[in-house]
Amino acid sequence: MKKLTHTEEETMQAVWRTGEGNVKAFMENMDEPSPYTTVASVIKNLEKKGYLSSRLVGNAYLYSPAVSEEEYKKKFMGNVVKEYFDNSYKELVNFFVEQKKLSAKELKEIINMIENGK
Repeated sequence: MKKLTHTEEETMQAVWRTGEGNVKAFMENMDEPSPYTTVASVIKNLEKKGYLSSRLVGNAYLYSPAVSEEEYKKKFMGNVVKEYFDNSYKELVNFFVEQKKLSAKELKEIINMIENGK
């Protein structure tokens, strides 16, 4: 599984929100869609990379995710932790605390989730 570009990730987010659909349906689920031809090109690239599958219905293609959002997150979040935080989730959490991106309340919620096995 290859890492996606920023544009590809944004497009996949729209695909995951939509489920099966055509280019126009995906564009409706994008915050700031690119022109139709650009999105169509990205969709074709995602299909070539194995992230999407397609089927012909009439004379239009419908696309659906071939990789779940959870699978993608597992693969690439693990790489982020490994490459940027010495494979330490503690260091990852510490980074967000230092950057003031994680409040004490949120940290307590995380601790509760860990203690409760969620």
